[in-house]
Amino acid sequence: MALMDILPGKLGFGAAPLGNMFRDIPEKEALATVNAAWDDGIRYFDNAPFYGAGLAEIRMGAALATRPRGDYVISTKVGRVILDEIEDVSARDLGEKGDVFKHGRPNKIVNDYSKDGTLRSIEGSLTRLGTDHIDIAFVHDVAQDFYGDEWLAVFESARKGAFKTLDRLRDEGVIKAWGLGVNRVEPIELLLALEGPRPDGFLLAGRYTLLDHGRALERVMPMVAEHELAIIVGGPYSSGALVGGPNFEYAPAPREILVKVARIKAIADRYGVSMKGAGLQFALANPVVAAVIPGASRPGRIAEDRTALDESIPVDFWRELRSAGLVNPAAPLPLAG
Repeated sequence: MALMDILPGKLGFGAAPLGNMFRDIPEKEALATVNAAWDDGIRYFDNAPFYGAGLAEIRMGAALATRPRGDYVISTKVGRVILDEIEDVSARDLGEKGDVFKHGRPNKIVNDYSKDGTLRSIEGSLTRLGTDHIDIAFVHDVAQDFYGDEWLAVFESARKGAFKTLDRLRDEGVIKAWGLGVNRVEPIELLLALEGPRPDGFLLAGRYTLLDHGRALERVMPMVAEHELAIIVGGPYSSGALVGGPNFEYAPAPREILVKVARIKAIADRYGVSMKGAGLQFALANPVVAAVIPGASRPGRIAEDRTALDESIPVDFWRELRSAGLVNPAAPLPLAG
């Protein structure tokens, strides 16, 4: 089933921060954030076992426990199995993610993209989320940022295991859709070029944002459109860099990114445009994008995101970004005002 037909709105909730991403978030604050999203009308929630070694799923399950299951959509991810066994968190190899979830649970994380690993991953997610079904399952992080030069071997393992398994589960009606949940464009390009299991769409984090969109725009978006699929944009604020945070790509932002942010903000300030509004509306202007899922760990962030989504942004703002070379000339912009 196409993502456009499943998702209940353009704004969803990205749960990575609930896994204590970057900081130790109080339980009360985490649950209040999910409740704020619900009260705002958000009905799409994205999660993953990887987020805090199951912590984000546990917290989301608790927050949504009293909500009618038919009223919302959940996506989660496969490729990591969370064990009851405890491990040294500081010794984990998280690729480019480093110690992003060092404040999460200390449960052992096992990378497993096989058929059995996929089924075990889904079973664990169902238990932690306290639900009887997952709507969308994404195969998580089969890309260079986690596996370096070995990523093609990992992708091949997923192709033989997770892809076929999720394809079957979708056809049997156990899940509604499946795809890849990645931070790189190459796995999406490769999957769409291969024969075999057919995904229903993708979650692409950090690669179609106001700060970084060239490769996705030129290569991935046309391929996705050609296959009549859609993309959910994760990380629309580029790990917070776009909105004044210190991080880009889960690490301290390099100077060239900080300079680009400053140039965009100078233009935004002159037009009275918020950086969140610019980021969300830029991503959604591309017809291939089905939804954006900014992460949040504080209740007040939800209202900010909604305001940003509904903000009226002058056409001249977008035109100036384009003329200043701050967006790709081919990028669709919300020029209708």
